[in-house]
Amino acid sequence: MILVSACLAGVPCRYDGRAKTAEAVVGPAGEGRAVVVCPEGAGGLPTPRPPAEIVGGDGADVLDGRARVVDSTGADLTEAFLDGARQALAAAEAAGARRALLMARSPSCGCGRIYDGTFTGASRPGDGVTAALLRRAGIAVEAV
Repeated sequence: MILVSACLAGVPCRYDGRAKTAEAVVGPAGEGRAVVVCPEGAGGLPTPRPPAEIVGGDGADVLDGRARVVDSTGADLTEAFLDGARQALAAAEAAGARRALLMARSPSCGCGRIYDGTFTGASRPGDGVTAALLRRAGIAVEAV
């Protein structure tokens, strides 16, 4: 079993109300070999919603209380992102998933690169909140 971002499996749950379907994810998800989760939706955020970015660090910094997740209107969504990350980890652990295929650059699922918190489309090194929590739990994460 693997954990996959729901938007990559074809679920229209991204901030803009769309999916970002990836064939590498659709196969395992359709064959029942994947746990499909949208951490942002699991954390209670609606679809669609204003875009969000991490300000003051990356997902590891959010987990440690040194950074926040805010949307483009300035609303603080940190608690929703933390709750969604915890739910994604719980789903991965319940299924025995040791690997995750996640949405690139997302403030939740980004692996290795995330948007830089300026809402200009620029990115920087770092993980999203869910990716950072999964890594801490020993789950291998990969951006798709």
